[in-house]
Amino acid sequence: MAILLNVPSIVCSGCGDTITKAIKTVDSGATVNVDVAAKTVTVEAQASEESITQAVVATGHTVQD
Repeated sequence: MAILLNVPSIVCSGCGDTITKAIKTVDSGATVNVDVAAKTVTVEAQASEESITQAVVATGHTVQD
């Protein structure tokens, strides 16, 4: 299932690494693509969108609808 999250708090590739690690703790097989310029995170995962969003928020980032 493809999930697209708008994460306006992404400012660098380090943010992307942190978010990627957090998502992989929820779904180790997830494919994560962070676009720093667009401030988006695209995730292919078996986990629910809610659990993916919660993992991103737990890193201190904000997710917008």
